[in-house]
Amino acid sequence: MILTVSVAFFASPADSGWAVINTRDIDAVRNKTVLDNKDLFIIDNFLAEAVRELVRTKDFTMIATLRAEILRRRGTQPQYAEQFSESAYKYISSGFNEALQLPEYRRTKVIVNLLILVDGLEDLRLADLAIAKLKDKNTIIRYWAVHCLTNAGIVKRLNSGGAANLKVARLLIERLKEVVETGSPEIIALTARFAGDINIPQSEELLLQIADMRIKKYADWTVEYELLDGVILNLLDGKIASASGGSGKPAVALRFAQLYSFAIQRYVKGRGLLSDVQKQRLASVLIETEDKRISRILGRPQTVIKKAVERDDYAAILDEHNRLLGDATRAGELPSKLNFDYGAATSDGRKRTTPLPLPEPLKKTTPSK
Repeated sequence: MILTVSVAFFASPADSGWAVINTRDIDAVRNKTVLDNKDLFIIDNFLAEAVRELVRTKDFTMIATLRAEILRRRGTQPQYAEQFSESAYKYISSGFNEALQLPEYRRTKVIVNLLILVDGLEDLRLADLAIAKLKDKNTIIRYWAVHCLTNAGIVKRLNSGGAANLKVARLLIERLKEVVETGSPEIIALTARFAGDINIPQSEELLLQIADMRIKKYADWTVEYELLDGVILNLLDGKIASASGGSGKPAVALRFAQLYSFAIQRYVKGRGLLSDVQKQRLASVLIETEDKRISRILGRPQTVIKKAVERDDYAAILDEHNRLLGDATRAGELPSKLNFDYGAATSDGRKRTTPLPLPEPLKKTTPSK
């Protein structure tokens, strides 16, 4: 199971009420329809005090309350929203700088809590603050940095259109490409879902990069947390389904087929080496993909792999693999349906009719994670 990166580790809800920062003035300003300079100063002062308290408090039971009160005071009035966003950027940025001067055990907690605040604000103006943490040495900090850039609110804003949003979307995709090769399964899952949800061509490039990375890890028997591939296969299928004309996208379809093939081959070739947990995860990927994705593509229910897994019938699993994906003598049903091939097999340019074979397993496989 993917590790849960818990907010509670860094802060739990306080038993006492809000008593650290005076919110009366900011609440009055939030209800106004037109703001003057004094009102803008009140907004700025609220963010300054609230973020400073969040950074400096040693009572981490208060941090969740601090974050909640900041988020609760977001507003939609244009002047208010603009000042709130500008001040949030200024003081959260200062908070990150101040955190760097703290002892390591406090530094990590403060940085993560600031990132969780950024995540909750769902403000594209703050993207630079999260981008700066994408390559931090701490895994949890990297996770929350990615979460800030890929959450549902950010996706909604990026998909709302406009040249500015398109520019930010492209920037985020380029930065996320840099974390794919070394990202944890948790980070890859966030990045893959983002790639599946963003409506620009570059998102497909990011998803293909993720699929290629997983395919490579299968090939060298270093893949971790196989359930992640169920997510990736689902997202690849979504890209195929969205293609005009119903014929799919050859580059996407190829990755879908090769990744699914390697998952099947790993299940069969690794049956004597994989842990029970690894086999259960792979079985889940095989069965769910057959049920949801293969059935959709072919337009009829598919259950052969499910029944073969239940019987431990590895020969039947391979037979179905060959029927769906192809073997040395015939093209599979999926390549024919989706109009793709596996590339040139020999120097004479003949096209392969079968996915790449998974190399024989190493004596020891990657520990279950």
